[in-house]
Amino acid sequence: MKSAVLKPLPGAAASSSALRKPLLLLHPATKPALFVLCLLPFAWLFHVAWSDALGANPAEALIRATGDWTPRFLCLTLTVSPLRAWTHQPALLRFRRMLGLFTFFYVCLHFLSYAWLDMGFELGDILNDIAKRPFILVGTSGLLLMAPLAATSFNRAIKWMGAKRWQALHRAVYAVVLLGLLHFFWMRSAKNNFAEVAVYAVVIAVLLGLATAPASSEFELAATLVIAWACDGHHAVQGAPPPPASSHCRGAAQSSPPVATAHVRPDLRPYAPTAFPHAAGRA
Repeated sequence: MKSAVLKPLPGAAASSSALRKPLLLLHPATKPALFVLCLLPFAWLFHVAWSDALGANPAEALIRATGDWTPRFLCLTLTVSPLRAWTHQPALLRFRRMLGLFTFFYVCLHFLSYAWLDMGFELGDILNDIAKRPFILVGTSGLLLMAPLAATSFNRAIKWMGAKRWQALHRAVYAVVLLGLLHFFWMRSAKNNFAEVAVYAVVIAVLLGLATAPASSEFELAATLVIAWACDGHHAVQGAPPPPASSHCRGAAQSSPPVATAHVRPDLRPYAPTAFPHAAGRA
């Protein structure tokens, strides 16, 4: 009995063409480069603080500067998912975790600057101030909510918790966003300056709406395949047994939405190693 010839998925040729493009995103140097770029604001703040160039009130300037970089990195983190869908570049998922961790890094710097420069690390005074001022209370609550998200961002935590419980925990990011915006709103209300708050609110609302919009099943299939192939090399061919996934592949696969599969196995030839000559040379 002859085996049936499987037709490629609709738009498979276009998807294959798009997947040939992210060679730069899959390059081993992209993550170190992004790490250095994310550290640039910290390096600049350290430089101006060391040079005593923070102005007449250096404590307030440093607290405000670290606070300003937190929503910026939060917006960058939320941009990854919609940008991946718009550009059909699943390799962008490689950078989402690092951006999220740098968001936590800058919010920790923000709180440490407040606790050190404003309160002198006096625990009693810090607790009284948090209880007395609502905008600090909601900001601290957002920081405490972010802590378990950062602590469970590595792949072993996903395996230990299970994908469903891990995803349920990380939905707390929506509460973090709301608390951060409320903290920013109350802080600016003292000076009746809401323009920047409104801009961040609109940007974050749009990004969250786009991030929660369902993606096409074809693109989710392509995303899963390209991440698995980029991590594990030349084994992603039809009929070949899958190799053990590396740690970052397991994390990416478990954090990605599940793909609905059909009863007939799709033709995976458009995503075979021949579509990725650069990566095939690495294998």
